[in-house]
Amino acid sequence: MDRLVTIFGGGGFLGRYVSQALLKTGARVRLAQRDSRGAYFLKPLSMLGQAQFVDVDIRDADRVRAVVQGSDAVVNLVGVLKGDFQGLHVTGARNIAEAAAAAGAEALVQISAIGADPHSESNYGRSKGEGEAAVRAAFPGATIMRPSVVFGREDNFVNRFAGMARLAPVLPVIRGGTKFQPVYAADAGRAISAAALDPRTHAGKTYELGGPQVLTMRELMQWISVTTGRNRSLIDIPDPVARLIAKAVGWAPGAPITWDQWLMLQKDNVAADGMPGLEAFGIPKTPLNAVSEGWLTSYRRHGRFAAKSPY
Repeated sequence: MDRLVTIFGGGGFLGRYVSQALLKTGARVRLAQRDSRGAYFLKPLSMLGQAQFVDVDIRDADRVRAVVQGSDAVVNLVGVLKGDFQGLHVTGARNIAEAAAAAGAEALVQISAIGADPHSESNYGRSKGEGEAAVRAAFPGATIMRPSVVFGREDNFVNRFAGMARLAPVLPVIRGGTKFQPVYAADAGRAISAAALDPRTHAGKTYELGGPQVLTMRELMQWISVTTGRNRSLIDIPDPVARLIAKAVGWAPGAPITWDQWLMLQKDNVAADGMPGLEAFGIPKTPLNAVSEGWLTSYRRHGRFAAKSPY
């Protein structure tokens, strides 16, 4: 398959899975990010000349246009949980969509998030929603992907709480009733790859990607605690206290929760009824416990020699 797919953020957590899925099809990939050296680990997975690496800040429209030239498909994976939401989620997304349209790309896949809404109270949700609108205006046939929380060996969600369980005698739970539908990174990567390579089927559509389990924040933390063999006690933080923490110190480096994250936790993060997801790509949904043994053993007291989780 002699197709060139430019992936913005291709060396990131989800990006590595998208890149691997595309490389397996024989497609050529152009890995574009602020510092392309962060994607060099993908070199051994590619054939000679199959992978290209370029530096780009997606807020620089001229640079984005240069990077996109010659692309058959473009994937935008860039996203942040704090920082320049407007510049990266809206202006950057618009730059990529306009560049893809000008370059004559056949497909554009924009990675958004469940909860994206131009009217959201959170900067994250609002900017993701505005980014979707900007992309659709510039490239009407774009495919929008909205994943729930993405999990995998390199994630910053399961690993964060597993690290806390290893060190702390008890685990504080904020907004324990908020629901999530964790999706495996490799499953999401395959779906994004398929959308980029088959615009006839997926152009102009919006997908919400979730896994087979819907779990509350408390249930997720309980699962992590048990799976890592730590069996920590969970302490629910009352909403007024958690709100105060997020408002007062959420801006500080290392804060347990930012104000924007607090706002995001006010709504469940699950796929809407009737929205197409992984099943539209023929991809079976991978549950957490099917792959957790592959990396959570490192958090156990005796590593891989510890007793396995009952889950």
